[in-house]
Amino acid sequence: MILAIMHSDSSSEHDSSSDLEASSDPKAETPVGVGMEARETEPTAECAVNIQRLTKIYDEDRRTEKIVAVRDLNLQVPKGEVYGLIGPNGAGKSSLMRMMATLLAPSFGRIEICGYDTWSDRTEVCRRLGFMPELFHLYEELTVEEYLEFFAGSYGVERSKRQRVIEDVIELTDLGIRRKSMSGSLSKGMRQRLLLAKTMIHDPEVLILDEPTSGMDPQARIEFRNIVKTLARMQKTIIISSHILPDLSSFCSSFGIMEQGRMRISGTFEEVSRALQMTDRVEVEFLGRPEPVSQYLSQCEHANAPKLSDGRVSFGFEGTPEDLATILKGFHEAGIPITHFVRRKTDLEEMFLQLGADKVQ
Repeated sequence: MILAIMHSDSSSEHDSSSDLEASSDPKAETPVGVGMEARETEPTAECAVNIQRLTKIYDEDRRTEKIVAVRDLNLQVPKGEVYGLIGPNGAGKSSLMRMMATLLAPSFGRIEICGYDTWSDRTEVCRRLGFMPELFHLYEELTVEEYLEFFAGSYGVERSKRQRVIEDVIELTDLGIRRKSMSGSLSKGMRQRLLLAKTMIHDPEVLILDEPTSGMDPQARIEFRNIVKTLARMQKTIIISSHILPDLSSFCSSFGIMEQGRMRISGTFEEVSRALQMTDRVEVEFLGRPEPVSQYLSQCEHANAPKLSDGRVSFGFEGTPEDLATILKGFHEAGIPITHFVRRKTDLEEMFLQLGADKVQ
């Protein structure tokens, strides 16, 4: 995936109609690639999702102020990728996902799922795509098995294969003990599993999951994470949004951060970290006076910007594990007693805040 950074402006998500020309103008602002000129790219056979110059404008109520929910967005997601979509409320994530799921028509631009256009080839797209929305309705008077049987028929699963398919998704989502339970009696975590089972009933190649762990307790979130990891091992392409960034860190191979309808940055964890010039931090606790610690770290090639306070010091680190071991060894050789020494890797939350994407202006 090509890393891309979008430079934001001071406009709000609710852009006026005077700004709309930029969305359809071929010369309008597009994501800037690190070390290369950004450009539209041709989809490859290994591309599951291909989005080109996508814009969504809401103007159904004919207000003077039109809302640009998604603006001139480019994105490619390779087959088998688990892509995390991050952004504050109102960033345009749900609008983007609904367009990918064929539920909204783009105002401008194009989306292809497995090579098929989401608007002109909707039937082919729906055969290959499963969408799990944030808000959903269950047929509460049906049991888990009946609910899945209903949607297996709706998706055109052959009658001779339905029972085997239902057994497979029940096993995948660990719903076996609740198969005879009424859907309306399920807990939030169990309901989310049932919706995921329904989303998987036709064995789609691409899964779009909009805030699937919203409202879950910690145990249910852990169990759901494990299911997503299983799907990743099955080589499913997954696009998932969540405000719970540690969850995304545990299974996403790449991610993008949206704000005000634009994709601010997109790439693998390592690519984004390098582009934002973010480094890991090492936290150390020691005994004795701080002066020897400060003097020692000032001589360390791979220790940057140390911060000292009451028997503790943290510093930025860029180097190999061998370099880190050398720094630890140096503490002992300098006669500085160490009681704690740990490397803290940069996380998604720090990247999110670094971009200033924690609020919509």
